[in-house]
Amino acid sequence: MNKEKRYEIFRRLREDNPHPTTELNFSSPFELLVAVTLSAQATDVGVNKATDKLFPVANTPEAIYALGVDGLSEYIKTIGLFNSKARNVIAACKILIEQHNSQVPDNREALEALPGVGRKTANVVLNTAFGQPTMAVDTHIFRVSNRTGIAPGKNVLEVEKKLLKHVPKEFLVDAHHWLILHGRYVCKARSPQCGSCRIEDLCDYKHKTSD
Repeated sequence: MNKEKRYEIFRRLREDNPHPTTELNFSSPFELLVAVTLSAQATDVGVNKATDKLFPVANTPEAIYALGVDGLSEYIKTIGLFNSKARNVIAACKILIEQHNSQVPDNREALEALPGVGRKTANVVLNTAFGQPTMAVDTHIFRVSNRTGIAPGKNVLEVEKKLLKHVPKEFLVDAHHWLILHGRYVCKARSPQCGSCRIEDLCDYKHKTSD
Protein backbone atom coordinates (compact mmCIF):
# COMPACT_ATOMS: atom_id res chain seq x y z
CA MET A 1 0.00 0.00 0.00
CA ASN A 2 1.38 3.42 -0.93
CA LYS A 3 1.51 6.45 1.35
CA GLU A 4 -1.21 8.29 -0.57
CA LYS A 5 -3.69 5.49 0.16
CA ARG A 6 -2.71 5.37 3.80
CA TYR A 7 -3.13 9.12 4.10
CA GLU A 8 -6.61 9.02 2.59
CA ILE A 9 -7.65 6.12 4.85
CA PHE A 10 -6.77 8.04 7.99
CA ARG A 11 -8.13 11.30 6.61
CA ARG A 12 -11.54 9.66 6.18
CA LEU A 13 -11.41 7.98 9.61
CA ARG A 14 -10.60 11.35 11.16
CA GLU A 15 -13.35 13.07 9.20
CA ASP A 16 -15.90 10.57 10.56
CA ASN A 17 -14.56 10.64 14.14
CA PRO A 18 -12.37 13.71 14.85
CA HIS A 19 -11.74 12.92 18.53
CA PRO A 20 -11.59 9.16 19.06
CA THR A 21 -10.81 7.68 22.46
CA THR A 22 -11.00 4.43 24.38
CA GLU A 23 -14.39 2.99 25.28
CA LEU A 24 -13.14 2.26 28.79
CA ASN A 25 -14.51 4.65 31.42
CA PHE A 26 -11.82 6.58 33.28
CA SER A 27 -11.15 10.04 34.69
CA SER A 28 -7.45 9.85 35.58
CA PRO A 29 -4.29 8.07 34.39
CA PHE A 30 -4.56 5.74 37.37
CA GLU A 31 -8.16 4.78 36.60
CA LEU A 32 -7.12 4.13 32.99
CA LEU A 33 -4.20 1.95 34.12
CA VAL A 34 -6.51 -0.15 36.30
CA ALA A 35 -9.18 -0.42 33.60
CA VAL A 36 -6.72 -1.49 30.91
CA THR A 37 -5.12 -4.04 33.26
CA LEU A 38 -8.57 -5.50 33.90
CA SER A 39 -9.48 -5.52 30.20
CA ALA A 40 -7.14 -8.35 29.17
CA GLN A 41 -9.32 -11.13 27.71
CA ALA A 42 -12.41 -9.16 28.73
CA THR A 43 -14.74 -6.70 27.00
CA ASP A 44 -14.69 -2.97 27.64
CA VAL A 45 -18.40 -3.20 28.52
CA GLY A 46 -17.68 -5.82 31.16
CA VAL A 47 -14.79 -3.83 32.62
CA ASN A 48 -16.89 -0.66 32.75
CA LYS A 49 -19.64 -2.42 34.70
CA ALA A 50 -17.08 -3.38 37.34
CA THR A 51 -15.17 -0.10 37.49
CA ASP A 52 -18.38 1.94 37.57
CA LYS A 53 -18.90 0.36 41.02
CA LEU A 54 -15.23 0.29 42.05
CA PHE A 55 -14.02 3.80 41.20
CA PRO A 56 -16.61 5.75 43.24
CA VAL A 57 -15.37 3.77 46.26
CA ALA A 58 -11.64 3.54 45.45
CA ASN A 59 -9.83 5.29 42.60
CA THR A 60 -6.35 6.02 43.98
CA PRO A 61 -3.43 3.65 44.60
CA GLU A 62 -3.86 4.07 48.36
CA ALA A 63 -7.62 3.42 48.32
CA ILE A 64 -7.42 0.34 46.12
CA TYR A 65 -4.39 -0.99 48.03
CA ALA A 66 -6.39 -0.62 51.24
CA LEU A 67 -9.08 -2.92 49.80
CA GLY A 68 -6.58 -5.75 49.55
CA VAL A 69 -6.82 -8.61 47.06
CA ASP A 70 -10.02 -10.02 48.58
CA GLY A 71 -11.73 -6.64 48.76
CA LEU A 72 -10.82 -5.73 45.18
CA SER A 73 -11.88 -9.17 43.96
CA GLU A 74 -15.42 -8.52 45.17
CA TYR A 75 -15.70 -5.58 42.76
CA ILE A 76 -14.15 -7.30 39.75
CA LYS A 77 -15.32 -10.91 40.14
CA THR A 78 -17.51 -10.60 37.03
CA ILE A 79 -14.35 -10.16 34.93
CA GLY A 80 -12.35 -13.12 33.64
CA LEU A 81 -9.16 -14.01 35.54
CA PHE A 82 -10.24 -11.65 38.32
CA ASN A 83 -8.10 -13.32 41.00
CA SER A 84 -4.79 -12.85 39.19
CA LYS A 85 -5.83 -9.39 38.03
CA ALA A 86 -6.65 -8.37 41.61
CA ARG A 87 -3.23 -9.55 42.78
CA ASN A 88 -1.53 -7.62 39.96
CA VAL A 89 -3.45 -4.40 40.60
CA ILE A 90 -2.75 -4.51 44.35
CA ALA A 91 0.95 -5.18 43.70
CA ALA A 92 1.05 -2.35 41.15
CA CYS A 93 -0.58 0.03 43.65
CA LYS A 94 2.14 -0.80 46.19
CA ILE A 95 4.87 0.05 43.68
CA LEU A 96 3.13 3.27 42.63
CA ILE A 97 2.87 4.37 46.27
CA GLU A 98 6.42 3.41 47.22
CA GLN A 99 8.33 4.32 44.06
CA HIS A 100 6.28 6.88 42.10
CA ASN A 101 4.63 9.12 44.70
CA SER A 102 1.30 7.45 43.81
CA GLN A 103 1.51 8.81 40.26
CA VAL A 104 1.31 6.77 37.07
CA PRO A 105 4.68 7.08 35.29
CA ASP A 106 4.69 8.42 31.74
CA ASN A 107 7.49 6.23 30.40
CA ARG A 108 7.41 2.69 29.05
CA GLU A 109 10.15 1.17 31.21
CA ALA A 110 8.48 2.18 34.49
CA LEU A 111 5.03 1.14 33.28
CA GLU A 112 6.17 -2.27 32.09
CA ALA A 113 7.82 -2.85 35.48
CA LEU A 114 4.35 -2.83 37.08
CA PRO A 115 2.71 -6.24 37.64
CA GLY A 116 0.13 -7.03 34.99
CA VAL A 117 1.38 -4.34 32.62
CA GLY A 118 2.78 -5.53 29.30
CA ARG A 119 3.71 -3.64 26.17
CA LYS A 120 0.13 -3.27 24.94
CA THR A 121 -1.18 -1.93 28.25
CA ALA A 122 1.76 0.46 28.49
CA ASN A 123 1.06 1.70 24.97
CA VAL A 124 -2.60 2.39 25.81
CA VAL A 125 -1.65 4.39 28.91
CA LEU A 126 1.12 6.32 27.16
CA ASN A 127 -1.21 7.19 24.30
CA THR A 128 -4.55 7.79 25.99
CA ALA A 129 -3.39 9.30 29.29
CA PHE A 130 -0.28 11.14 28.11
CA GLY A 131 -0.88 11.77 24.39
CA GLN A 132 2.18 9.91 23.16
CA PRO A 133 2.13 8.51 19.59
CA THR A 134 2.15 4.81 20.48
CA MET A 135 0.34 1.85 18.91
CA ALA A 136 -1.39 -0.60 21.24
CA VAL A 137 -1.86 -3.50 18.83
CA ASP A 138 -4.73 -5.72 19.95
CA THR A 139 -6.56 -8.38 17.93
CA HIS A 140 -8.65 -5.72 16.15
CA ILE A 141 -5.67 -3.62 15.06
CA PHE A 142 -3.70 -6.72 14.06
CA ARG A 143 -6.58 -7.90 11.88
CA VAL A 144 -7.34 -4.51 10.30
CA SER A 145 -3.67 -3.76 9.61
CA ASN A 146 -3.19 -7.08 7.83
CA ARG A 147 -6.56 -7.28 6.11
CA THR A 148 -6.47 -3.77 4.66
CA GLY A 149 -2.77 -3.83 3.85
CA ILE A 150 -2.07 -0.71 5.95
CA ALA A 151 0.66 -2.48 7.93
CA PRO A 152 0.85 -6.25 7.37
CA GLY A 153 2.90 -8.25 9.84
CA LYS A 154 3.29 -11.75 11.26
CA ASN A 155 3.02 -10.68 14.91
CA VAL A 156 1.82 -7.74 16.96
CA LEU A 157 5.27 -6.20 17.41
CA GLU A 158 5.91 -6.26 13.66
CA VAL A 159 2.54 -4.60 13.01
CA GLU A 160 3.22 -2.03 15.72
CA LYS A 161 6.58 -1.08 14.19
CA LYS A 162 5.12 -0.86 10.69
CA LEU A 163 2.25 1.34 11.86
CA LEU A 164 4.65 3.69 13.63
CA LYS A 165 6.70 3.85 10.43
CA HIS A 166 3.91 4.21 7.87
CA VAL A 167 1.03 6.09 9.51
CA PRO A 168 1.36 9.79 8.59
CA LYS A 169 2.56 11.79 11.60
CA GLU A 170 -0.49 14.00 11.84
CA PHE A 171 -2.64 10.91 12.50
CA LEU A 172 -0.30 8.97 14.82
CA VAL A 173 -1.73 9.98 18.19
CA ASP A 174 -5.29 8.95 17.29
CA ALA A 175 -4.57 6.14 14.82
CA HIS A 176 -4.81 3.21 17.22
CA HIS A 177 -8.26 4.33 18.41
CA TRP A 178 -9.55 4.61 14.85
CA LEU A 179 -8.21 1.16 13.98
CA ILE A 180 -9.65 -0.49 17.10
CA LEU A 181 -13.10 1.03 16.53
CA HIS A 182 -12.98 0.12 12.84
CA GLY A 183 -12.13 -3.46 13.69
CA ARG A 184 -14.72 -3.67 16.45
CA TYR A 185 -17.68 -2.31 14.50
CA VAL A 186 -16.95 -2.52 10.76
CA CYS A 187 -14.00 -4.75 9.83
CA LYS A 188 -15.19 -7.57 12.09
CA ALA A 189 -13.37 -10.89 12.28
CA ARG A 190 -16.04 -13.19 10.85
CA SER A 191 -18.31 -10.80 8.99
CA PRO A 192 -16.55 -7.66 7.73
CA GLN A 193 -19.10 -5.08 6.62
CA CYS A 194 -17.29 -4.13 3.44
CA GLY A 195 -20.40 -2.82 1.72
CA SER A 196 -20.82 -0.06 4.28
CA CYS A 197 -17.12 0.51 4.95
CA ARG A 198 -15.81 4.04 4.59
CA ILE A 199 -12.45 2.88 3.23
CA GLU A 200 -13.52 -0.10 1.10
CA ASP A 201 -12.18 1.40 -2.12
CA LEU A 202 -8.74 1.89 -0.54
CA CYS A 203 -8.52 -1.52 1.13
CA ASP A 204 -6.44 -4.40 -0.28
CA TYR A 205 -8.65 -7.19 1.16
CA LYS A 206 -9.30 -9.79 -1.55
CA HIS A 207 -12.47 -11.33 -0.12
CA LYS A 208 -14.72 -8.32 0.29
CA THR A 209 -18.34 -8.86 1.24
CA SER A 210 -21.41 -7.01 0.06
CA ASP A 211 -22.68 -6.38 3.59
